[in-house]
Amino acid sequence: MSTRPAATTRRDTRSRGAVLTELERTRARIAALQAEELGLLARADAIAAEHTARVPSSAGREREMPLREMAADVATVMRRSDRVIQDRLHDATVLVTGFAATVAALRAGAIDTAHVRIIQDAGAHITDPDARARFEQAALVVCERETPGRAKPIIAMIAQKLHPVPLAERHAEAAAGRRVWVRDLDDGMAELAAVLPAALAYAIRDRLTQHAREVIAARRAAAPEKPTDSGPASTPPGDTDPATTEPTDPGVTDTRTTDQVRADVLTDLLLTGHATTPVSSSSIPAGQAITAHVQIVIPATTLTGEGTAPAELIGYGPIDPDTARRLAGTADLWERVFTSPTTGAVQHVDTYRPNRAQRRHLDARDEHCRFPGCRRPVYYCDHDHTIDHARGGPTDVCNLANLCVRHHTLKHASAWTVIQKPHGILEWTSPTGRTHLDIPRRVLEFTALAAAEDPPPF
Repeated sequence: MSTRPAATTRRDTRSRGAVLTELERTRARIAALQAEELGLLARADAIAAEHTARVPSSAGREREMPLREMAADVATVMRRSDRVIQDRLHDATVLVTGFAATVAALRAGAIDTAHVRIIQDAGAHITDPDARARFEQAALVVCERETPGRAKPIIAMIAQKLHPVPLAERHAEAAAGRRVWVRDLDDGMAELAAVLPAALAYAIRDRLTQHAREVIAARRAAAPEKPTDSGPASTPPGDTDPATTEPTDPGVTDTRTTDQVRADVLTDLLLTGHATTPVSSSSIPAGQAITAHVQIVIPATTLTGEGTAPAELIGYGPIDPDTARRLAGTADLWERVFTSPTTGAVQHVDTYRPNRAQRRHLDARDEHCRFPGCRRPVYYCDHDHTIDHARGGPTDVCNLANLCVRHHTLKHASAWTVIQKPHGILEWTSPTGRTHLDIPRRVLEFTALAAAEDPPPF
């Protein structure tokens, strides 16, 4: 049974609301100043370009001097390296001249510099002015609602649909550059890195995480109970993010964190071909070997080979059609996700195995925890009743949403509240009365692309 704290007093609410209002204003002013700085850097770059134009093309090295002089001048004012400033002058010009709508949104405080970088990186290869304008409009619709982390894969998919070169061609060229390297670190350590196709990289990380969870689960099962004044020790509710979980029982011999276990499993798999005991021990029944779990969304025409639209690796972004079809060919279970042609909302999920249909529908719709800004994958979330089941809330997709442990606890044990609107849209209300919409990414992407069909207002 959930319990909520005593109602926040009116005075506390006003005080907290005043802080949040002032924080909003401050961030808007910072964003406006950052936009102004971009404009000044672009003007400095333009002045250097004018001086360069006066130098004869045959002058060679002399043509570099105006820009280098300007970069050095600006660098002394900003207390930065002149090499760094020279790159920033170029970036500012690209943004001001090529992404004017994005800079205007930054000036208005609607987005921040992290959003600006995502839009610039994703749209850099869209050179057609009309296509770039459509891309910017769609990207800004997303950025004005989402955190940079959530916005990045959505914007990557939008850019892909407007990219002049097919993804299959770009992926083939990029995959030719796959490699592994080692970089030396201090204290007897080194960094092992690899550039791989995204589907393989995400699958490797997922398999390592599953192995690490098995090791830690076995460690906890073997740990002796620790008596306390109130009885045996238990793990408190909260966020169990693998990147932050720490062992807390001093009686446990294995005190490795999940990150450390993941690194050790990687070493064992590469050097010995099997993972650390007890994961690779004979106690694991045959047929239960850990395999990677990645979620791919593939348009029907791409799956059949009749189309070339990109597929999407959830959590990353667009992947080429050949890779998507190859992954689909090895899947034990296919799920067909039907979306609304007018809103983009997930309406129905159909499979050859109809059991747990609601769960599959929610996972396809939500993709991650539905608290604003959270990207915890659905595999580690709870299917929460928006209206508590104990209070008469139905077990239906219109009253269910994925919430991670952290935000599930926040919903039930704090003054945060949530209601579910049509198309899976959640409206969260903070203790100070502020509302925050969390929109399923496919509805948001559809809305963004629809908005891009209208002429840009900037």
